[in-house]
Amino acid sequence: MLANKYFENGFELLTRLQNTQVENIEEAAEIIAQAVAEGHTFYAWGGPHSSLPVTDIFWRAGGLAIVNPVFTPGFCLEIGPLRPTSFLERVEGGGRDFFQLIGAEAGDVILLVSTSGRNAFPIEMAMAAKDAGLRVIGMTSLEYSNFVPSRHSSGSKMYEYCDLVIDNLTTPGDASLEDDRLPQKVGPTSGWVGCFILQALMSEVAERLVNKGIKPPIFYAGNMDGQEEYREYQDNLLKTRSTKFGGIYSPLREM
Repeated sequence: MLANKYFENGFELLTRLQNTQVENIEEAAEIIAQAVAEGHTFYAWGGPHSSLPVTDIFWRAGGLAIVNPVFTPGFCLEIGPLRPTSFLERVEGGGRDFFQLIGAEAGDVILLVSTSGRNAFPIEMAMAAKDAGLRVIGMTSLEYSNFVPSRHSSGSKMYEYCDLVIDNLTTPGDASLEDDRLPQKVGPTSGWVGCFILQALMSEVAERLVNKGIKPPIFYAGNMDGQEEYREYQDNLLKTRSTKFGGIYSPLREM
């Protein structure tokens, strides 16, 4: 029964997202497309679980080769031990110091993903990016963020430093299903919803690049026949490798 209920809740959540967040997604897409058209770089960061949507739009068949993922050492869930990730995201000073390593410049765009938006690291990433002259897009849950107190000495939340916020509509605590037989709720939504939102966003970015007269750099599926004809174009995408922050992608101007 809970599996069926999760599907029902998921369909309802997607409908609410479409009714309330498409305008913000379209605005975010225009910000990214315009920055790329002007030769700037698009960065995306999230952590720890919030890194999942960022990973999903990077190096993805059918995805854009403009995504510069920013992965934070110590925040990766595939590397144990896991508990320190919760400690590290609460340490003040880390977000500002880490941002300086990225090499971002004024005019670039950064997407920050944090569902609660209450911890020091994402708050300081947003602060530092704003101070550096970047356009800052946040994906968070406004209900969740306003339900809990800040864990930063400023008393602020990540979304307060964003130029634009996409609300993933996650409930406080993330889990969405209750059952009296269970000790607490189950069925979190932020992971797959975040992936869905960002794939919608990148699809919109591709369309807006075309509208600006720019051929979007899209990865071809390596497991599909016909990739050989696409190889020269895809090889050109790979030449956009940058020396910034461990070889992430540089903007289209280097193609």
